Amino acid sequence: PARRPRGGGVLLKSVWGSGAQKKCAGCGGKIADRFLLYTMDSYWHSRCLKCSYCQAQLGEIGTSCYTKSGMILCRNDYIRLFGNSGACSACGQSIPASELVMRAQGNVYHLKCFTCSTCRNRLVPGDRFHYINGNLFCEHDRPTALMNGHLNSLQTNPLLPDQKVC
Repeated sequence: PARRPRGGGVLLKSVWGSGAQKKCAGCGGKIADRFLLYTMDSYWHSRCLKCSYCQAQLGEIGTSCYTKSGMILCRNDYIRLFGNSGACSACGQSIPASELVMRAQGNVYHLKCFTCSTCRNRLVPGDRFHYINGNLFCEHDRPTALMNGHLNSLQTNPLLPDQKVC
């Protein structure tokens, strides 16, 4: 049995065209091609199944695609937009595709969850923050974190917002 890709992925199958013509879920046209793609309980022309973000033809770049909030995405764009799990790194709740997010070291956060680990103040665009051992610290609380022995892997980052809309 085939393994389901992690993070909301679905398998793509190349199918040898049968005598009965199938209707493409992308364009609505009949599929008369020798090979067609089957995913998410639908058949697709290979040219119609594209990443909603980068427009790459998914059948040409792998054997899986990812879906969230009505978008069909390649693996790279799914991870870039939603992180590995599609969930906020702080609270673990799902992040809607239309919601603004903050990012640090490959982690994705709701705006309300992007807060200093010490004072719990929300970090906003333009603030400087420090990412130490998986925790966020505002500029003011960084010395406290360093005094408590969190010196390993200190990284200073300018804070920039990122929008998750294709």
